[in-house]
This record gives sequence, structure tokens and C-alpha cells, in this order.
Amino acid sequence: MNSLPRVVTIGERFSTTLAFSNDSVKSFATLVNDMNPLHHDEAYAAQSRFGTLIASGTQPAAHLMALIATHFSQYAQPLGLEFDIKLKKAVRSDDTLTFTWAVRRAFWKPSLAGDLVQLDGNAVNERGETVMLASATVLVMPNPPCEPAPASASRPVKKGAAP
Repeated sequence: MNSLPRVVTIGERFSTTLAFSNDSVKSFATLVNDMNPLHHDEAYAAQSRFGTLIASGTQPAAHLMALIATHFSQYAQPLGLEFDIKLKKAVRSDDTLTFTWAVRRAFWKPSLAGDLVQLDGNAVNERGETVMLASATVLVMPNPPCEPAPASASRPVKKGAAP
């Protein structure tokens, strides 16, 4: 039997918005070694079906995945376990995307000392078009209790003086 989640709330939603640009598309594609000219060559991309540079699929996917870590790490320790991402439309270099996740299911897993969390996500452009659909399974563990630093560690040492 699965027990109630202890760290996250079922139904919890979180999102962020990000504007893409020619520079961000080129830089990210270079960083991940995606040398497709649709991500680098403006003249080439202008002649394509897209009419402009498009982001490497890894770019919006990385931002969507990172949103989970960014959100849950504000109050817990998240660990990504599984992601399923479907690219539905190209992300143009002038698009602004809203990335959203919603907690579909969560339960405490004693053997992992955390909530096993299943989420549904998407990315929607400023025209209201869904460009990406996703699902994820993550482990969200409570933060360990913080122990105060030893008194000697917090005492300033004067320059030139022995500790």
C-alpha cells in the first residue's frame, strides 16, 4: 500500500517563462554539440520550412527538466529518475515559451526516504501552441536537518595571527 506524500502536494503546479533568441539558440546548440545548420546558419534557416533559426530540441527539453529541480530544491532535495518528452512543434528563435509541470501522483517510498512523484508537463509558445509534452518521475526527499557550524569555524582569524 502506498502512503500519503510527505514532501509534495498532489495537484501542485509550477511554471516559468523563457524568451529564446538567435544568440541563445546558437549558444545552446554549440554547447550540446548539435551542429544542425537550422540552429546556427540564419541564411540557411531562412530558406527552410521554418523561415528562421529553430532551437535544438535539447534546449527546451533541458529547460523543462531543470524547472523540476529548481522548483523542488527550494524546499527539498529532488532527484530526476525518468523523463518522457515529446517534441510537437519547432521552437523558433523568437519564441517565448511557458513551461509548466503539475504533480499527478505522489507517495512516500520508505526504501528511498522520499516521495516518488509523477508529473505531467508541457511547453506552450506565445501563440498558444503546445510545442512539447512531457511526463516525469522524480524522487523528492526532505532536506536533512541543518547542524550549526562549530563555534571555532565561525570565529574570524585576524590577518597574520595564529588561529
